[in-house]
Amino acid sequence: MKFEFTEVELDRIIEMAWEDRTPFEAILFQFNLAEKDVIKVMRANLKESSFKRWRKRVNSGVSQKHLKKRNPEINRFKCSRQKAISGNRISKR
Repeated sequence: MKFEFTEVELDRIIEMAWEDRTPFEAILFQFNLAEKDVIKVMRANLKESSFKRWRKRVNSGVSQKHLKKRNPEINRFKCSRQKAISGNRISKR
């Protein structure tokens, strides 16, 4: 399966995948990519060593990439200076 993303979208997907507190469900919601598709995108766009490090981190238990594994006490916060994101579009103030 070939994915068609702009450079900005691809950068955002990779950034979200690296973030521990961003669950795969958020990537699914914004970009319609299931976990297996995120893995494919990461494998195709990272150096082999970076991909292996990312996979090890996601599977190590340090990461909170799955909502079901996440501690329910972890709350996402939003800084007042953070731009609002609606779907995949950044809303203007």
